[in-house]
Amino acid sequence: MDAASVNDTPAGTLTITVVVGNPRIGSRTRLAADAVTEGIVALAQATGRTAVIQAIELAPLAGELFAIPSAAVDAAVAQTQASDVLVVASPTYKATYTGLLKAFFDRFASGSLAGVVAVPLMLGGAATHALAVDTHLHPLLLELGASLPTRGLFVLESELDALPATVAAWSSANALILTRLLRLGS
Repeated sequence: MDAASVNDTPAGTLTITVVVGNPRIGSRTRLAADAVTEGIVALAQATGRTAVIQAIELAPLAGELFAIPSAAVDAAVAQTQASDVLVVASPTYKATYTGLLKAFFDRFASGSLAGVVAVPLMLGGAATHALAVDTHLHPLLLELGASLPTRGLFVLESELDALPATVAAWSSANALILTRLLRLGS
């Protein structure tokens, strides 16, 4: 979905944007982000809301992230800012999120995600990096003004076969607060 069609969504429709900071299109990071998004959609439907899902893969924008202006990057920024819910996903590189994701969010002013509920998600190869999602990605999104009512989700790459169960457990643990927020936004 492009940014223009977001403005045409019916009132009460939840706009969910998935931002994927993996340098490869169609990555396992995207797979995990889509699973989290499906969980949020299910919670929204339980509150009687419909949802529009839009995805921004940053890999195709890599060559333009440092070009100012860039119509494609500017549209992705506007789309992200217009979201109700933002799922931000990155693989763990050097114990933090990717430079690709950092370069994208450097285009945002402090506080420019005010009113957006964000869910940080990171994939990693080792459990020793499990706190990276809450010690690095969470504060970045807070600085940009997003509301983060839940802990982030860290998924081990070795456990991707169990992704549905991992996401279901995360959704279940956070269902009460997310459902309340989804009802308030209707």
